[in-house]
Amino acid sequence: MSSPPAESVTPSPLPTSTPTGPGADTLSPLEQELLDEYARLVGNLNNLSSLLSSLATSPSAEILDQLRGLERKTALVFTLLKASVYSIVLQQQILGEGEGGV
Repeated sequence: MSSPPAESVTPSPLPTSTPTGPGADTLSPLEQELLDEYARLVGNLNNLSSLLSSLATSPSAEILDQLRGLERKTALVFTLLKASVYSIVLQQQILGEGEGGV
């Protein structure tokens, strides 16, 4: 199944001045500042959404190569950890047999 192509979302310019419509005089400066912050947040979320949709539709070959390298390094670390644990367990068994037999 393939998903439909994502539409590119371009945020509209955000108003940064005080509103001039009805009820504009009833907002305190703090309320206006809060509304402006919400407007900026909406713009940032729209930008993030468009970026994430473009990343989700076509993963970069560079990212995939980096993930493969990370996977190899992780596998190596896991193998070394298993070998270290096995070595410690084996040493404890040898010491336990040596003390028990004396």
